[in-house]
Amino acid sequence: MSKYDLSVGDIAANIVNRDRATNVSHHGMDKNHAQSSKHLDIAELSTSDLITDPSNSKIIIKKPLLMMKNKILLPMFAAISAAFFSTASIAGTELTSQDWQVACDNTRTCRLAGYQADNNSEYPVSILLVRRAGANATVDGKVKLGGAKESSSKALMQLGNRHRISLFINDKDFGETKPFSTATGNAELTSTQVTALIDALSKSSKIELVLRNSRWHLSDKGASAVMLKADEVQGRVGTPSAFIDSDKATKSNSSVLSPKPAPQLSLVLPASKAAVRNNKQFMMKSSELSALMKTTLKDADSTCPKLSDASSWRIFRLNNKQLLAKHDCWISAYNSGTGVWVINDRKPYNPKLVTTIATDFDKGKLTSVQKGRGIGDCVTKIDWVWTGNAFEKSHESTTGLCRMIEAGGAWQLPTYVTEVNIAK
Repeated sequence: MSKYDLSVGDIAANIVNRDRATNVSHHGMDKNHAQSSKHLDIAELSTSDLITDPSNSKIIIKKPLLMMKNKILLPMFAAISAAFFSTASIAGTELTSQDWQVACDNTRTCRLAGYQADNNSEYPVSILLVRRAGANATVDGKVKLGGAKESSSKALMQLGNRHRISLFINDKDFGETKPFSTATGNAELTSTQVTALIDALSKSSKIELVLRNSRWHLSDKGASAVMLKADEVQGRVGTPSAFIDSDKATKSNSSVLSPKPAPQLSLVLPASKAAVRNNKQFMMKSSELSALMKTTLKDADSTCPKLSDASSWRIFRLNNKQLLAKHDCWISAYNSGTGVWVINDRKPYNPKLVTTIATDFDKGKLTSVQKGRGIGDCVTKIDWVWTGNAFEKSHESTTGLCRMIEAGGAWQLPTYVTEVNIAK
C-alpha cells in the first residue's frame, strides 16, 4: 500500500511517532492558595443605585450600575484548569507537537509557530508562518528574537531598523530578512527564505537565525506534524501546494478548500440610565441569587467555588429587561476568573451562564485573559460581545508556547475570529 492509500490520520500518526511528538498544553496552573475573605451579603453597588433592607439583605436595583472592582483570593481547586486551557477550539484547530504548533481559525487561515528547543532558553527565537485558505494562497513568514535572557538581550540592544537577521540552513546562508521593525518586534522573511525554510522543516535540518556574532537555533522537532495538520485543514494533502510531499502530488490545487467568511456580529451597547423605562427594580437576596446561578453549573464546587461564599455580586443593566450578574468564581497563583450570567430582571429569571473565566467587562464586551504561567510569556484570550439578547463569542486565541520570547507572548494565533460592528 502506498502513502497515498493511507488516511490523513495514519500519515499524521506516523509523523508524530517519528518526531516523538506530544500534544501537551503549556498552560498549566500552579497550585492555588487558599485565603478566606469576609463579605456582607449584598451586591457591590454604588449607594445611589442600591436600596438594601438590613433585616433580609435584599438587593434592590433602581438604575443601571457602574462596575466596582474587588480583588478576592479563592480556595484551591484543580479541575478548572482543564476546562479553559484546552488545546482545541470548537471553531478552529490547534495542534502542538514538540517545539512547533499550528492554529487554524474558522476562516481556514493557518498559523504555524516554531521555537527553540525547550531545553535551550539562552537564545529564545520564534518563527511564524501564515497561509490563508485557497489554491493560490502564499506563505508569509516572520521571525521574532526573544530577549528574556541576558545574552539575547545584549544582541537585541544592538538591533534596530538598520540591521537585518540572516537565515542559515545547514550552514548555508539564505540571505537577510527584511528590515527589523522595532514597532512590531519582528522581521519579515523574504520569499526565498520562506521557501527554503518550508523545505528544511519537512526533514531534519540545522536552522539558525544570525545577527552579528549571535546565533539563535530554531528547532525542527514537530514541524512536520503541524505542517501536515495545516495541509489537512486547508485540503492540501496530496496537492502541489501542500507543505508535506508537494513533489509527490496526486491531485491538483483545484481541490484546495476556499476561505470561509468570518461571522458578522453586531455589538449592542448596554442601555444607558436614560434609556431604561419605568424605573424597573430587581430584588433578590444575594444568597438566593447564588443558589439560582448554581442551577446553571454542573459542578459549582469545581468551576465556581467562590459562589458558595458571601462575597458580593455586581449587577449591570443590559437593556429594559435583562441584567448582567457577576460573581468571583476562583483564583489561582497567577490567574482568576469571574462568573458571568445574563438574567431577567423579574420572574421568570431564566439565568444563562456565559462563562466562569471572565476577567473584564466594558461597553458590552466580555474578556478573559489567562496566563499560561506566572511570568506571562504565553496568554490565552477569549472575547464575547453583547448582541442584544445574548453574549456571543467574538474571538479566541493564544499567543503561542511558553518559550521566553517576550512578555505577553510571541504571536496572535486565533482559532476563532469574527467581524464585529457596533449596532446603531
